[in-house]
Amino acid sequence: MAGRTCLVTGATSGIGKATATGLARLGADLVLVARDPAKGQATAAEIEAATGNPGVEVLLADLSSQASVRRAAEEYRRGHDRLHVLVNNAGGFWATRHVTVDGLELTFALNHLAYFLLTNLVLDLLGASAPARVVNVTSGAQAVGDIHFDDLQFQRRYRGQAAYNQSKLANVLFAYELARRLEGSSVTVNCAAPGVVRTNFGRDDAGPGMRLLTPLATPFMRTPEQGADTSLYLAASPEVEGVTGRYFASRRARRSSRRSHDPELARRLWRVSEELTGLRQPA
Repeated sequence: MAGRTCLVTGATSGIGKATATGLARLGADLVLVARDPAKGQATAAEIEAATGNPGVEVLLADLSSQASVRRAAEEYRRGHDRLHVLVNNAGGFWATRHVTVDGLELTFALNHLAYFLLTNLVLDLLGASAPARVVNVTSGAQAVGDIHFDDLQFQRRYRGQAAYNQSKLANVLFAYELARRLEGSSVTVNCAAPGVVRTNFGRDDAGPGMRLLTPLATPFMRTPEQGADTSLYLAASPEVEGVTGRYFASRRARRSSRRSHDPELARRLWRVSEELTGLRQPA
């Protein structure tokens, strides 16, 4: 990966940090997207010390804010004219409904719309750097997800797990639709399902069920390094050069849900996502 620039979101902890560390070990020039400046700089220093790679930068952004995503993309463009790998990793789970500064439900805003907006804002750089790769970190929860167009923001009745499942299905639909749109461009788009990983995921607002089950399940969970393995594989392995529009778990291409393969559903989600991020004005 020497000479290749990689941008990783959610890179200061868990799967994102492990992915970034793996890419740094392979010699990549690394840009970590972090919300907290101190934590971002500490993570960059830790990765540099662990890998001997001095090429680790920090890009500050609160990905739940679309203005912040746009500023981050502009800042990245001021310092870089190439982008070889984008790993959309940042995400979360909330048992109760939260609203972002843009007035959007937080799970959908962070887990899907941030992926959608950031990727589109740097898509030309990926094209100029081809062969290039986009990796969307999703979840096995996509298998039971649905896109609730009649109540996308869960305003009528919020259910944390349903909102999460929806966002993870959206990651896959977005990846497949983007892969179709980029066919023949040498920019590939794939999904990585990390499995159940031992991180701080969901701890801020876990809800009683997760608080009860997590301690019991923790001994059986994957480490962050194990969870990051498929993301790292899709970002760097020559084995998947040219492979696009696929869903991977444990480094193997798997069949994602029936809904994820519905092109009309993907196109509809794309149009709604464009409107919600201001990339297209409502009709």
